[in-house]
Amino acid sequence: MKRLLLAVLTLWAVPALADVRLPAIFTDHMVLQQGQKNRVWGSADPGEEVIVTIASQKHIARADAKGKWQITLDSLAVGGPHTLAVTGKNKLAVEDVLVGEVWICSGQSNMQWEVRQANDGDLEAKTAKFPKIRLISVPQIGTQEPQDDFKGKWEVCTPETAATFSAVGYFFGRQLHQTLDVPIGLIDDAWGGSACEAWVRRDLLEKDEKYRPLIARWEQTEKNYDAAKAKTANEKQLTDFREAAVKAKAEGKAAPQLPRLAPNPLTGNSRPGNIYNGVLKPTIGYGIRGVIWYQGESNAGRAYQYRDLFPLMIQSWRDEWQIGDFSFYWVQLADYLAEKTEPGDSSWAELREAQSMTLRKLPNTGEAVIIDIGEGRDIHPRNKQDVAKRLARLALARDYGLTSLPHESPRYNAMEKQGNKITLQFFNVGGGLYTFDTTNPVGFAIAGSDKKFVWADAKLVGADKIEVTSDKVSDPVAVRYAWSDNPVCNVYSREGLPLTPFRTDDWPGSTADAK
Repeated sequence: MKRLLLAVLTLWAVPALADVRLPAIFTDHMVLQQGQKNRVWGSADPGEEVIVTIASQKHIARADAKGKWQITLDSLAVGGPHTLAVTGKNKLAVEDVLVGEVWICSGQSNMQWEVRQANDGDLEAKTAKFPKIRLISVPQIGTQEPQDDFKGKWEVCTPETAATFSAVGYFFGRQLHQTLDVPIGLIDDAWGGSACEAWVRRDLLEKDEKYRPLIARWEQTEKNYDAAKAKTANEKQLTDFREAAVKAKAEGKAAPQLPRLAPNPLTGNSRPGNIYNGVLKPTIGYGIRGVIWYQGESNAGRAYQYRDLFPLMIQSWRDEWQIGDFSFYWVQLADYLAEKTEPGDSSWAELREAQSMTLRKLPNTGEAVIIDIGEGRDIHPRNKQDVAKRLARLALARDYGLTSLPHESPRYNAMEKQGNKITLQFFNVGGGLYTFDTTNPVGFAIAGSDKKFVWADAKLVGADKIEVTSDKVSDPVAVRYAWSDNPVCNVYSREGLPLTPFRTDDWPGSTADAK
């Protein structure tokens, strides 16, 4: 609610160009990314000279015809606090500026999920006393018009500020801070229920034929949506609710449920380009080390499309930031929904596969597998601590030199058929494969050329191999592991990282034709 209110206020805000001005991403308590050049930008009168100083640096810019200016700071070492001074016709002083590590925490509701909502959220919030961790949240604005600012500010991490911040983001940042002993800046721009295409520039989607059906559907929605009619319908629902509530109270009955009002799809979190313009755009160019991402649930029905859409999103962000292939680590979808008694197709398994395929398409990416810590009845598992730790392992090993730290889940590499058996070989196995709770591996299915999968018997036959058979399939050709919405599975590396769900076949799945 707080972030939605800020979003509304931001739409009303009109920047004054008479004085030199900084956007919200540059406020007291901010963190600048160490070890790289950092852009600073703002507005002033057209042609106005702007002087920016910090530490021993001094930079001069002149506002262009639109009143926009920008400078680039030389690399700064970890430390602070510093004062960032900006002088034009007036003078601004941004105080308590630290230099450390900056990460964007992005995605949908599982990234937005707050510390106070996580396991032991009350205890976690009470101990969030880290003055060198800084937090900022970007309001949720869905628009086709690129925004250059938002309503918000950097805050010092305290029990009060951490309680409503992204749980995965905070736990990730805390792990980095405690391990590296450097300041940490976290930018939370997650939006619950958001679709991947909303995070991508619309023109990139429009010029690619693969997304033509998606764009066509939205063009139809944009053409037919009647805002006035929708408003009238919502107001009637509210009126009916109030009348029913008064009547229920008079009769001593339970109050009716508040109606779910129809949202405006044109300002929502699914319209292509909406979140890119309203949420991401105001932060593009700010110095960062990388991004952690938790999204995919809203795209599961179009999992095959996600194979291209997700890499497109990542690459487009990198192209616009212009700092190279910055680190991008995501959370694979957790186990969710009812357990199935028989093997079969699964849109969630196909989305997980699309996520894993991105590892081969783009450099400097990583995947935190959490197939073991979801909740079948809740799409929002409360165990955000372990999610964050698996993301932090990737960052600590890849970005901060702790290369001996186990950080990658085992992954399927190859298969060999011998009669009625298939032997699977894996990489990233660490100290060797390990089965939790039971001696033999669980979660494997096997099929012959008829493509009918049955549960398989499996056993470890080496540190990196598993043998799979079934007396129901005499001539097997394919194996799948953890291939369902909520699989029962138990294979890990010795270091405790779960085996990545996979399949050896490439038979068309349930979302193969979804556009």
